[in-house]
Amino acid sequence: MSRPVRPTDGRMIGGVCAALARRFGTSTTTMRVIFLASCLLPGPQFLLYIALWVLLPSESKARTAW
Repeated sequence: MSRPVRPTDGRMIGGVCAALARRFGTSTTTMRVIFLASCLLPGPQFLLYIALWVLLPSESKARTAW
């Protein structure tokens, strides 16, 4: 399996939902709806989003690293 990267196209804010959608084989819209629905539950969703934004490399940077 390849490591998920934040795509340069199809991103709204940080590209985290787009990266997770590619990784799990679903649409970006579906992943965004799941994220927004999870925000109604108690938990650290925004902290997790920010952590993934920092930890997942951008697609353009991942290409140059190889």
